[in-house]
Amino acid sequence: MVRRRVAILISGRGSNMAALVEAARQPEYPAEIALVIANRADAAGLDYAASAGIPTAFFSHKAYPSRQAFDAALDAALRAADIELVCLAGFMRLLTGGFVEAWRDRLINIHPSLLPLFPGLHTHEAALAAGVKLHGCTVHFVRSAVDSGPIIAQAAVPVLSGDTPDTLAARVLVGEHRIYPLALALLARGALRIVDERVEIDPALGEEAQEPLVAPSIPQ
Repeated sequence: MVRRRVAILISGRGSNMAALVEAARQPEYPAEIALVIANRADAAGLDYAASAGIPTAFFSHKAYPSRQAFDAALDAALRAADIELVCLAGFMRLLTGGFVEAWRDRLINIHPSLLPLFPGLHTHEAALAAGVKLHGCTVHFVRSAVDSGPIIAQAAVPVLSGDTPDTLAARVLVGEHRIYPLALALLARGALRIVDERVEIDPALGEEAQEPLVAPSIPQ
């Protein structure tokens, strides 16, 4: 089995990065984490990746005169490492349209809401304010518009009486750690295709391959 070379971009602790790294330790997993890049020197995820033997890099966005220059440096580093797929895992920088298009359909992100609901920041506060009964997370292909792009996988969790943004976030995070490795595996296996900006499972893989795309709700 040929494993696809994956880079993960982070800005902080990288808990979703760690979930991907742990999944990739399994010999049957179709991707290897070949590089972790952070835009903050104090990103705790860099230490985790280094301890796992994964090459790391740090690019301060403040050292570049423009977003385009910063993204060009990222792109060069990815290509130098022969990266095939890119995962955003808490990467708190808006990528330019040029970068997104250069990695179109090879760049995915995880967002802490059931998109298209609650794009942007403070999703858990927004869910509580809206009074929704289900909240969750989404893995999607990245497009130039913020938190848009074809949806690969979602996990839903109940919103409970007495929830705070922190308690709800903790419940959603469990779902994030479940579906991100799943979504990356589907992508790395070539199981996904995009038709009219909607994700479909390759029919050649059979209907059973579609089962994991939507994770069941996670109880309290």
